[in-house]
Amino acid sequence: MLADFARVRVRDRVLDLGAGCGVIAVLIAARSRPREVVALEIQPALAALAERNAVLNRLDSMRVLHADLRARRIAGLTPASFDVVVANPPYRALRTGRESPHAGRRVARGEAAATLAQFVAAAKRYCANGAKAAFVFDATRSAELLACLAAHSLEPKRIRFVHPKTNARATTILVEARKGGGRETLVEPPLILYDRPGVYSDEARELMQHNSHRRSE
Repeated sequence: MLADFARVRVRDRVLDLGAGCGVIAVLIAARSRPREVVALEIQPALAALAERNAVLNRLDSMRVLHADLRARRIAGLTPASFDVVVANPPYRALRTGRESPHAGRRVARGEAAATLAQFVAAAKRYCANGAKAAFVFDATRSAELLACLAAHSLEPKRIRFVHPKTNARATTILVEARKGGGRETLVEPPLILYDRPGVYSDEARELMQHNSHRRSE
C-alpha cells in the first residue's frame, strides 16, 4: 500500500527508513524505476536479506545501508538530499502490549530501537526542502502521527484510511507530508480491502496484481 501511495517519479531519490527485508524498497524500485532507492535497516540479518532481494530482482538502482536511523551522521547518506522518504514505523508504542521474546521481532514490531518521533525526525533530516515523506501506520495512533509530523515541519498533504471492509473501523492510515509545505490537506476516499470474507475488493486486487507483475519483470 505504501509503495503505491508514495507516487514515486523516475527522477526521484528515495529513502526507505527501517526497511526490514526490503519489501517496500524493492516494490518502489521495480515499479517506479526511480533514480535511486536507499534502504536503511538497523538489523544486520534483515539488511542482508534486503541486499539479497535487490540482487535477485536485478535492481541496480537499489542499495542497502546497515545503520541506525537515529544517528546524526550515517556514512553514505546526505541530509536534505532525498525527494521521497518512506517509512513503516513499528505500530506498537514503547512499553505497550505483550513483547515478543525474539529480539528482532521486538525491534520490528515495537519501538525498542526507534520511536515514532525518531522516525519522523529522520524523515525530516533527509528530505530535501519541498520533498515528501510518506508513512503507513496504525490508524488508532493517527492523531499522534499527524501531530508529530506537523511538529517536525512535515505538513500532512494527503491522508487515506484503510478499512478491512466497508462497515469496519479503519486499521491503517497512509499519510503523505511535505517538508515546509502549506497546511491544506486532502483526505482521499478510503481503501477497502475486502468485499466479503476471503474476497478482495477490486482496488485491493488490482493493487496486488500490479505489484506482483512489476516484481516479475
